[in-house]
Amino acid sequence: MKYAMLIFPKPGSHESLPPEQYAPVNADYLALRDDPRCVGGAHLQPAETATTVRHNRGEVLITDGPFADTKEVLGGYYVLDAADLDDALEFAQRIPAIRLGGAVEIRPLVEIPAEAAF
Repeated sequence: MKYAMLIFPKPGSHESLPPEQYAPVNADYLALRDDPRCVGGAHLQPAETATTVRHNRGEVLITDGPFADTKEVLGGYYVLDAADLDDALEFAQRIPAIRLGGAVEIRPLVEIPAEAAF
């Protein structure tokens, strides 16, 4: 089963690290990409760089930035091919954002068989 690991870092937690701690945390994130179960992932640009597209009363509405103010902002993600939820939980607990006060949301992906794809 594939799982999305949605990373919600505590705002400012990474930026406030002294240089001698920042590099090892960054290395921890990169090391997770080397786990054979990890099939993808990325660090996202800050929420202020987002553009949101919505449909409203027959018109397309495009706005700069995130659609809503929130205390938790998606900072990145991994896609994990795990045996089960326990396997995904083990991986998620190694994501540095957790020990820096953030959170990781784990969500199973809907897998569509190749023959059913468009």
